[in-house]
Amino acid sequence: MLTRAAMTMTTTTTALSTASGAPRCASVRAHAHRATRAGAMETRATSEAGGVKHGWNTSRRSAFIGTGASAMLRSIGFTTAAGASMTPGTAFASAKSDPYADVLKEPGFPDKFPFGEKEMARYDESSDFIFYSQPRFVTHIDDQAIEALTKYYSRAFPAPSNDVALLDVCSSWISHYPTGYKAGKISGIGMNEDELKRNPILNDYAVRDLNEDPTFPYDDNTFDVVTNAVSVDYLTRPLEVMREVNRVLKPGGLAIMSFSNRCFPTKAVSIWTGTGDLDHVWIVGAYYHFAGGFEPPSAEDISPNPGKSDPMYVVIARKPTA
Repeated sequence: MLTRAAMTMTTTTTALSTASGAPRCASVRAHAHRATRAGAMETRATSEAGGVKHGWNTSRRSAFIGTGASAMLRSIGFTTAAGASMTPGTAFASAKSDPYADVLKEPGFPDKFPFGEKEMARYDESSDFIFYSQPRFVTHIDDQAIEALTKYYSRAFPAPSNDVALLDVCSSWISHYPTGYKAGKISGIGMNEDELKRNPILNDYAVRDLNEDPTFPYDDNTFDVVTNAVSVDYLTRPLEVMREVNRVLKPGGLAIMSFSNRCFPTKAVSIWTGTGDLDHVWIVGAYYHFAGGFEPPSAEDISPNPGKSDPMYVVIARKPTA
């Protein structure tokens, strides 16, 4: 399992590097074979043609209308609220203000979890600890997207109190929590101890590869909020992780999964790299749904400057109070 900082690697040997690093998932999935096992995809989506950087131009709302994406979800049983399978080019043609929220209003989940070993496979199946062995104190989404996520946390988190406990899953050296937010306990689970030590908000942390051991070292009903920022696409055992999220949440507690359209396609699961942003909302919603123990999930597009900044989406769900 990769954490946020692991997605963005910088070296002195590659000609393709930017401050934020991770390429757009949908744009680069066809180019994953060009990556070396631990380094070549460490850049923002660019091309080496003629030594000139070329940004990939991908639509933020391309999911459900691209033939590959819609066909994939139709094949595992996704239907519209009316019960008809999605048809490329027709989904959300008359969408309201936030089609991402609409995805989970009547999601039409199938009877059984639709993703198996094939959908959870990755191009690079080597140990994530190898990929993540060196600390990387970088970010991989732009400042506007980070600010949008921090603002969302500001309105979603409970009022600061010594009674509040938060858990950041797939954490690293920064969690994007509101500056000065006070809680009695803020814990983190991540893969690089040097990065976790640098995270100024954490009271405690655990080093763990959740793809190898998807358990949390915390008691039941411990946390008011569990967050996971731009790392859900790397989970190969998402239902087990979501069940742990549910277990450690207090009754009424909130889980917040956030993501952009950037990832390292060699380490993201195939169902993610083969689909787009709207599909990703449905996929994360399915994780909550089939893990069980959550109220129906909901989604929101919190993208700060569509078309000019990295997009940001959140999919949330609460643990029932009783």
